[in-house]
Amino acid sequence: MAAEQEKATGNVEYKKKNFEKALEHYQKAIELDGSNMTYRTNVAAVYFEEKKYKECIEECLTAIEIGRENRADYKLIAKAYCRMGNASRKLGDNKNAKAYYEKSLSEHRTPETRALVSEVEVIIKEDERKAYIDPAKSEEEKEKGNNSFKKGDYASAVKFYTEAIKRNPDDPKLFSNRAACYTKLAAFDLGLKDCDKCIELDSKFIKGWIRKGKILQGMQEAGKAMSAYEKALEIDPNNAEASEGYKQTMMTVYSDPEEARKRAMGNPEIQSILRDPAMRLILEQMQNDPKALQEHLKNPEVAEKIQKLIESGIIAIR
Repeated sequence: MAAEQEKATGNVEYKKKNFEKALEHYQKAIELDGSNMTYRTNVAAVYFEEKKYKECIEECLTAIEIGRENRADYKLIAKAYCRMGNASRKLGDNKNAKAYYEKSLSEHRTPETRALVSEVEVIIKEDERKAYIDPAKSEEEKEKGNNSFKKGDYASAVKFYTEAIKRNPDDPKLFSNRAACYTKLAAFDLGLKDCDKCIELDSKFIKGWIRKGKILQGMQEAGKAMSAYEKALEIDPNNAEASEGYKQTMMTVYSDPEEARKRAMGNPEIQSILRDPAMRLILEQMQNDPKALQEHLKNPEVAEKIQKLIESGIIAIR
């Protein structure tokens, strides 16, 4: 067929990136056979490459209409919808892109198109998150949270601080405030998570370390609490709250070392470290030669494991 010959010539030019010539041949193919939607989707492909994304979408719509009238293969219709989705993404219209990808899936499901839906959903969610950010409104919610906290209504304070975080997710104080509420509600795991986020945002924010210490004390993790207070004292050696917390946890760790060891031995992470043949050898060397410790601490991975053993009360460095 003459139309197919024009399409084939157009494909050759398309591969050479001679888009203007490719377009001429595809349009001639349409003139010769207006019932074949493929010629229209080929035109749309040229428009896409030429960054004429609106024209690409319009051409795909026409192609789909013609395809349905002529009972085209559903895979071809799916391909046209997918191209519309790609063009919409280029225009920054992610919501329509998602809609077109989903229409493509309704015609023919492929892993590639499902992956595109997932990708665009992540982008939409992030765009919505960014659009929601408003520091002024965050401050209003924070004040509501502060008032609820003062009244002892910690559940309401959590709700207000959570909204404040959504409005300003990079403010470490908000995570610290919510952590204080979780501590009052004995939701230590959630409070610890907020403390870690607070410290991630600002490692010099002393309240984050102090709150972490208090929560770890509540969780009976005296060794880890002591390390958190140490971090706070590195920031401000004169901080009374951090100093007091450090003293309390140190007394807990060293006043009953046997009890501390028993608790630590129930920790899977500690068990794993102690079962490690390399660590057993290192600990033996440290016992026979205390100076060996400094050499082993030069290895970051070993240093981290030794720190965990110190925090748990398994070993003590004098």
